[in-house]
Amino acid sequence: MQIKLTREALLPALQAVANVVERRQTLPILSNVLLTAENGRLHLLGTDMEVEVSVNCEAAIVKEGATTVPARKLLDICRSLPADASVQIETGAAKVKIQSGRSRFLLATLPPSEFPSVGTLDTMSEFPIAIDELRDLIGNTQFAMAHQDVRYYLNGLLLELSPNAVRAVATDGHRLALCDRELATGVETPKQIIVPRKGVTELVRMLGHLEGEVSVGVGQNHLKVTSRDQSVTTKLIDGKFPDYERVIPKEGEKLVTADREALKAAFGRTSILSNEKFRGVRISLTKGLLKAAAHNPEQEEAEEDIEVDYTNDDLEIGFNVSYLLDVLGVLKSQNVRLELSDANSSCVLYAPEDTRARYVIMPMRL
Repeated sequence: MQIKLTREALLPALQAVANVVERRQTLPILSNVLLTAENGRLHLLGTDMEVEVSVNCEAAIVKEGATTVPARKLLDICRSLPADASVQIETGAAKVKIQSGRSRFLLATLPPSEFPSVGTLDTMSEFPIAIDELRDLIGNTQFAMAHQDVRYYLNGLLLELSPNAVRAVATDGHRLALCDRELATGVETPKQIIVPRKGVTELVRMLGHLEGEVSVGVGQNHLKVTSRDQSVTTKLIDGKFPDYERVIPKEGEKLVTADREALKAAFGRTSILSNEKFRGVRISLTKGLLKAAAHNPEQEEAEEDIEVDYTNDDLEIGFNVSYLLDVLGVLKSQNVRLELSDANSSCVLYAPEDTRARYVIMPMRL
């Protein structure tokens, strides 16, 4: 294999692939990236056996071929080169030579035939989706995924596909995030899949710099999202997601409408003196006013008054302030609405003008 390309073409492709490569691997070849030169393009592939990232970039192919090289070392070399550098990659006997200007590097290689795959994608349904739509589905919900929960199926993002809609749901047992988008998926019967945290992370990275549309392929055990020059394939979590609809409260009779930024700032200031472990904040509602109060074991206290649109009976309720701030951080609307029933019932938050994203937070006893 012998190719020539620019640093500007190689670096972003390498960064995308190297993200999925773990620094410490049980199999040495999993620390490598697979380089394949054919049809006037360089194809890069990285995997940890759970998630696979594939990227194409423009290159002048002098001689077609394939090899695997250490991902991190190649990335560090590429980063260290000048911005306008030209890079030449050539394979030899068990080594690959990288040359740019007066710089020359020899890296050890492993046979490309040994490079593993996450498995074949037995596509059961495939549909196009606007990148903005998929980015919103994931971005509006991923923060509520559990971290290393023994209920392993909570450590991922549920995608619920029906013939004309996609729903993303995440919960850690204390809060729940849900986002809907109308979309023709091509599935005949509703289907649920759970995307693991690392797969979600790589999808967010991929979608962050793209525009237009991607293709989503759903298989029995895999999900594959493909753009023109990049794809992410992830294994799915084998488990049954809980019946999340049971925890979504029916419409609460106590409605609070507030300026989102003002509420976010007030909760942020109050949280400074909350208990570092439990992060509790007490909310007291009276007509036209929301009072947020927090205290900690050092007997320090914080109080904040916010003018809100509220006309119902007085109510006191406690919440984990971090959960409230997470929701206020992902919503983009000017106002936010809170639906409440009583001090022992969960709260539902959403933007008044767009109820496609809804958030449920369980109360705390303070």
